[in-house]
Amino acid sequence: MSTSTTELLKGAAGLFPGEVVTQAHVRHLDLPAGAGRFALITLDNGLDHTKPTTFGPQSLANLDAAIDQVEKEAADGTVVGVGITGKPFIFAVGADLKGVELLKRHEDALAIGKGGHEVFKRLAGLAVPTFAYYNGAAMGGGVEVGLHCQYRTVSAALPAFSLPEVFLGLVPGWGGCTLLPNLIGADRAVSVVIENSLNQNKQLKGAQVRELGIADAIFEGADFLERSLSWTASVLTGELTVERPEVDRGEAWDRAVERGRQIADSKVHGAAPAAYRALDIIAAAKDGDLQAGFDAEDQALADLIMGGELRSGIYAFNLVQRRAKRPAGAPDKALARPVTKVGVVGAGLMASQLALLFLRRLEVPVVLTDIDQERVDKGVGYVHGEIDKLLLKSRINQDKANRLKGLVSGVLDKAEGFSDADFIIEAVFEEMGVKQKVFAEVEAVAPAHAILATNTSSLSVSEMASKLKNPERVVGFHFFNPVAVLPLLEIVRGERTDDASLATAFGVAKKLKKSAVLVKDAPAFVVNRILTRFMGEIQNVIDEGTPVAVAERAVEPLGLPMSPLVLLELVGPAIGLHVSQTLHGAFPDRFTVSGNLAAVVKAGKRGFYVHDSGKPELDPEVAALLQQGDVVLTEEQTRERVLDAVAQEIGLMLDEGVVAEAQDIDLCLLTGAGWPFHLGGITPYLDREGVSERVNGKRFLAPGVASVPA
Repeated sequence: MSTSTTELLKGAAGLFPGEVVTQAHVRHLDLPAGAGRFALITLDNGLDHTKPTTFGPQSLANLDAAIDQVEKEAADGTVVGVGITGKPFIFAVGADLKGVELLKRHEDALAIGKGGHEVFKRLAGLAVPTFAYYNGAAMGGGVEVGLHCQYRTVSAALPAFSLPEVFLGLVPGWGGCTLLPNLIGADRAVSVVIENSLNQNKQLKGAQVRELGIADAIFEGADFLERSLSWTASVLTGELTVERPEVDRGEAWDRAVERGRQIADSKVHGAAPAAYRALDIIAAAKDGDLQAGFDAEDQALADLIMGGELRSGIYAFNLVQRRAKRPAGAPDKALARPVTKVGVVGAGLMASQLALLFLRRLEVPVVLTDIDQERVDKGVGYVHGEIDKLLLKSRINQDKANRLKGLVSGVLDKAEGFSDADFIIEAVFEEMGVKQKVFAEVEAVAPAHAILATNTSSLSVSEMASKLKNPERVVGFHFFNPVAVLPLLEIVRGERTDDASLATAFGVAKKLKKSAVLVKDAPAFVVNRILTRFMGEIQNVIDEGTPVAVAERAVEPLGLPMSPLVLLELVGPAIGLHVSQTLHGAFPDRFTVSGNLAAVVKAGKRGFYVHDSGKPELDPEVAALLQQGDVVLTEEQTRERVLDAVAQEIGLMLDEGVVAEAQDIDLCLLTGAGWPFHLGGITPYLDREGVSERVNGKRFLAPGVASVPA
């Protein structure tokens, strides 16, 4: 260990209080086939797989000390090679973000980047070949420490492998931007660093890591390390030669970087710097000057650590990883009752998706009902079809497929289906009278302890329960479409919902692997209320006279997953109109009902756009329907109007106690509407842009929360 690296890491360690320290244990073993004595470094923080191994300053210092030892052994010839692997199920998942969010100075951030580089690149400098064995989850710095080795193997059972930094607002700063394109070519590197990150942090499986050329060999998880060491022996004895395709450093490299810029533009529209900084480094890595690349990574890392985007990204990460697992306001889980059978009222697409989810996660009997046999059969058929798809993809085996199919059934008679159900959820037409009638029928036949849940997206749960004998067992259980993809579950407490029913609802949500947020029984709850105000203001601006294209482009800098009118198409104009009418009834001074949207729905149009050219273009028939005024706003004026409206609505929701804190608003938008991590949801962005104070006279979050500490 050099003196400068020691001082660097020692200084940085003081900035990371509470670091969960990773040890780097060195052990020696004799390789098969007489290949020689081998040093294996195992990264392990002493905790089980639920607490993944990370790299803070002390952890890096421990790895540095282990490299000191093996460096001497390599130099004097007592070992023929050095390998690095992780504890069971985990290789390493990168930098310690808990410490990063505490950094206040650019020079401290720079030290973190340099410290990682100085340690990792020593692996490449050893006098013997080095090997990384990706035995389990590997992300960020975990991936990068392996890139500094000469050879890599990967487990076929590896569940998650990624460089997620751009997703959070960083760059892969310990070699990822520089080493990866030099290993697998710029185009594949752009897919991993940019495309996957901006695609909701898409993870690679073991087989994909091998296909991309990141790993030189893949072995089954059961005997992964044993097989990897045997392979290592073959490499070291010369029995096996690892061949890698030559990297194209010509025009293909430039085209790859340009493709990355197009992806970044389509996702963040220039509003978030991380992707562009990463692409600049990848572009410069074309000449193979690794040290220049590492220096550029250090600088980019430090700049971004001191920026709002990363702080918002870490804030979002913490919400999803921590707050979502301990929902604010949830009752004592000891009050929850067991759920051994589930009933679903309805057999349409939403109800069928719910039935499939309950079936897969709870593995208890699930019974659907509807108004005729044809619908019931279609709903059960949908569930069977989805199970068959899982079987075809080898996600489940034949025995499990048979068992799951045997657990789902459909009946017309609610008494037959629900008399022994513990949890019954309705997913019928979004109309109060219909839902009240359904609940009255269900209450008449369900056991006294059964939870009655509604998947309503905007109606009052209290009113729905008001005519029942036992309204205390009714809860809102609002899923988001597609159910299998979006993790949010808004759990709504009605005026008379009791703690046991609520605790049971939260218990079920956890088993469903959903991010549950406790929501007050207020019109449209959280996500739909904010999105309706957001989209309503866009529609107001269009109705007043601003061209559709200008209104759509106005909010591009937010980097949302899709434009407002494309989202409307996904939701369905009729549903959008219905929710806006519901909210107009509740808050007529703030929520409008667009005449143009009503005309689009009346005409039976599925949205404002046609997609004949592969990209959305305004439907000429819709354009003919539009009636607009003569007030034309610029993109900037439109954006200000929209953001002011959203900030006002969030302020009012917090005043009303719709959720416990602003953090819950952000968690809902991140997990229920796919809002980008680099915004941190919405409130950090509104704070950073000065909108919160302009509209409400105060920030939503305290300084230092989702921002650089003062």
